[in-house]
Amino acid sequence: MNDDSSSVSQVSLLKQKLQATKVALEEINEDRNSKLMALAQLITQMSLACKGHNLELDNKLAKLRINVGNFEHLDEVLPELPEIERLLKNQYHLVTGKLEQSRTGLTNFSRELQRIDSLPEKLSREISIFRQELSKPFHSIWEYIPKVEQLIGYYEQVLLKQQQGEVLELLPIHRQLSHELAQLITDIEFPKPQRAQVLQLKEVLSSDTLQVEELLSAYQTILRLLLENIAREKSTSQEFLQTLNDALTSVRDIVSDSYSQTQHSQQSKQRLNLEINSQVNNVLGSINEIDEISLLKQKITEHLSALQNSLARKEALEQRETALLQKSVNTLRKELADLSAETLSYKERLFEQQKINQLDSLTQLPNRAALDERMEQEFRRFQHNQSTLWIAVADIDHFKLINDSFGHSTGDKTLQVIAMALKNSLRDTEFVARYGGEEFVLLIPDVSANDITQLLNRVREKIKNIPFKFKNQRITVTLSIGAAQVFNGEHILDTFERADAALYKAKHESRDRVIID
Repeated sequence: MNDDSSSVSQVSLLKQKLQATKVALEEINEDRNSKLMALAQLITQMSLACKGHNLELDNKLAKLRINVGNFEHLDEVLPELPEIERLLKNQYHLVTGKLEQSRTGLTNFSRELQRIDSLPEKLSREISIFRQELSKPFHSIWEYIPKVEQLIGYYEQVLLKQQQGEVLELLPIHRQLSHELAQLITDIEFPKPQRAQVLQLKEVLSSDTLQVEELLSAYQTILRLLLENIAREKSTSQEFLQTLNDALTSVRDIVSDSYSQTQHSQQSKQRLNLEINSQVNNVLGSINEIDEISLLKQKITEHLSALQNSLARKEALEQRETALLQKSVNTLRKELADLSAETLSYKERLFEQQKINQLDSLTQLPNRAALDERMEQEFRRFQHNQSTLWIAVADIDHFKLINDSFGHSTGDKTLQVIAMALKNSLRDTEFVARYGGEEFVLLIPDVSANDITQLLNRVREKIKNIPFKFKNQRITVTLSIGAAQVFNGEHILDTFERADAALYKAKHESRDRVIID
């Protein structure tokens, strides 16, 4: 009887070990899943950062984001990774293809330049050498930019040669072009190292002694600066795409190996579980079938020995699986750290660039792009909440007279002061942007029809009371404002047109006034 109790006790102990093993395995699986979840989240964020380069790539990455978090269907995700890798490589090749097209364009332009009859012999030889150098393909954008600058230099020499001894008369059209160029570079946000050069160009364009040659030189300089900025953005995107491609390849290999190992281990454990269950059943069958204690003891001992052997094999299998999993996790952790650092750096640059792109460089107010985005947001909120929403368009009265009388730099300072005053006049929920030139647009939610006139007149009076002083002369600057309320069934762009029409009416009714449509 004591032998029976001992056998039952051993079976109970084995069941406890089996339960403990099951719990440990579940913990390992949970740890693995948490690591894979972190990887899935990183892949999701990286795919979002890559969005916008290629429509097909966007669709594939969107599908990847949906499926990558479901570990039970990893076999459905893995076949997509080579296709994504292919698209990333194609994007890289597209950039290099664009460089090749640019090289061809430089070659064709230099050929046409060399065909000019009056071209000096020395300059012709230099262009010939230049064309020979262009026979080699560009490997990066930084090889392309110096060639553009060199070709522009040849072009400048040709212009100087053709204009030598000829004084070009400054016509009204040249003045208009200089004003438009000054306005254009005011609206563009240049990187900090270029701003001093751009400011100097604006002063040249605003000068009363402007020459046609200076205007041409200004256009060439702005073109060169813009090309540098475009090249810098392309280079950054190209580097990030290559890094993302390499990272996805590594991640795909690690996940594929881990998945294969897990599948193999799972099959082995299933076989061992069947074997252990069979041995436990054999023990129970022997207890039920054999009455002789000595024979029962012998059979149970044999079964328990086989059971212990199976458990030892299972434990060794789980230890090996744990070691392999830990190795994969360590590798993934390193990849995650590297990718996180790279992605964070790229996201910061993107965020900074997006922030710059939505600011008017002169007034530091939101620009047209930011206004369009905010108008969509406010219109959606209006449709959802049915709250009041007003659009006001403000224009500085006689602003051209300020520019003509005191210069464009004074006009720029006037815009900056008024922009700051408008911004400080509004609540946090209200919004003001520079629409262009001397026009500003205000979005004003949650104000009743009885209060909107008072609010806008208060803004108008605040601008009117600013003590402007130009060349020791006290100047009063005023605003004309037109406003309209967004109505149900009306698109916000239609409301904007009504507000703009109200502004037009205010400008033709003595100015310095507010008109509500």
